[in-house]
Amino acid sequence: MNGKCTYGELTNCTALIAERLDCYWPNRLVDEFFVAVHKQYFRNCSPSGRALHDPPNGVLCPFILLPVLVTLLMTALVVWRSKRSEGIV
Repeated sequence: MNGKCTYGELTNCTALIAERLDCYWPNRLVDEFFVAVHKQYFRNCSPSGRALHDPPNGVLCPFILLPVLVTLLMTALVVWRSKRSEGIV
């Protein structure tokens, strides 16, 4: 192994240790351990490049406009069909 540990591996490790110690998992000690790991190894991490931001407008607009247009189209279709079927009854 290259010395790097993923969260999944860390989670599996803590679950295995808790099981061998006949403790329930997760518990307060595991939570404290995760906080200690973050304080030790992630205190100098820069959030640059990792901060969440909105996607470009070219990607965002279709995801907003398409559901709005489909909703309006379906509403118009229901209204049109309900008016059309009134005369058939």
